[in-house]
Amino acid sequence: MTGTFARHLPGDVVALDQSESMVALAAERLPGARVVQGDAVPLPFADGEFERVFTSHFYGHLLPGEREQFVAEARRVGRELVVVDSARRDDVPPEEHQQRVLNDGSRHSVYKRFLTPDELSAELGGGSVLHAGRWFVAVAA
Repeated sequence: MTGTFARHLPGDVVALDQSESMVALAAERLPGARVVQGDAVPLPFADGEFERVFTSHFYGHLLPGEREQFVAEARRVGRELVVVDSARRDDVPPEEHQQRVLNDGSRHSVYKRFLTPDELSAELGGGSVLHAGRWFVAVAA
């Protein structure tokens, strides 16, 4: 969570990431936010603590089983779930393992899915399509 989208959200923002370095970066970029280091499952928040849970380019990395657990956790802590993720396109497969090289030179294989708005909405249990573009989709559930 680097704060790229979160800095544009209205109201009080609570940012979450499991990486210590990403938490530090988000705290720097989001001076008015509460920044928390922790996991998405289980979310380290109380039942009904938030009006909205917003996630950007996270959901598409979740494996089967993890998706359902995350959606259940998001619904537990917030009334609304908004998911932004990579759009399915003709030039990419629906899912793949991507090789990522970090600044420290380490290499990691990362699972990535590309979603249509209807697929994402169905997986979230229904909802409104907020954006259906070439590069990303957004659904509120």
